Amino acid sequence: MRVSASGELLWANRTYRCAIGRTGVRVDKREGDGATPAGRFPLRRVLYRPDRLSAPATRLPVAPLTPADVWCDDPADPQYNRAVRLPYAARHEELWHADALYDVVVVIGHNDAPVVAGLGSAIFMHVAGADYRPTEGCVALARQDLLEVLVGVGPDTVLEIGAAAAR
Repeated sequence: MRVSASGELLWANRTYRCAIGRTGVRVDKREGDGATPAGRFPLRRVLYRPDRLSAPATRLPVAPLTPADVWCDDPADPQYNRAVRLPYAARHEELWHADALYDVVVVIGHNDAPVVAGLGSAIFMHVAGADYRPTEGCVALARQDLLEVLVGVGPDTVLEIGAAAAR
């Protein structure tokens, strides 16, 4: 699976439009820079809103989200770049969104083996906004496209994000 710096995801002989980070694709990803990290990453698991859809069909591990699910994005916290639950004192990203962007979330294995503080957190594949507006560093696809892609992926799937636009 490949994502280009121009916003296309190539998978199973198909091309899907996707949104990437507001500052493009970067090899030297840092927390809060708005960039999508360049490199090759495993797909870890899928999280979904059970009040909005059934569990997606995929070979990846799948788990339902709850309103208490958040992701620590505070580089000073020992749980940085990990799923945590509310109440949580350190800075975090809420996974239970009022909008549909996190109805389906694929956790990308970026900066997680091992986690290095400040090199980026909460890098996901998720549902794109209607206008494919840029993300804060994630890869976002139309909901139906994301669900279609998930059918064919598993623990052995590697996501390659291109660095053509990296500086």
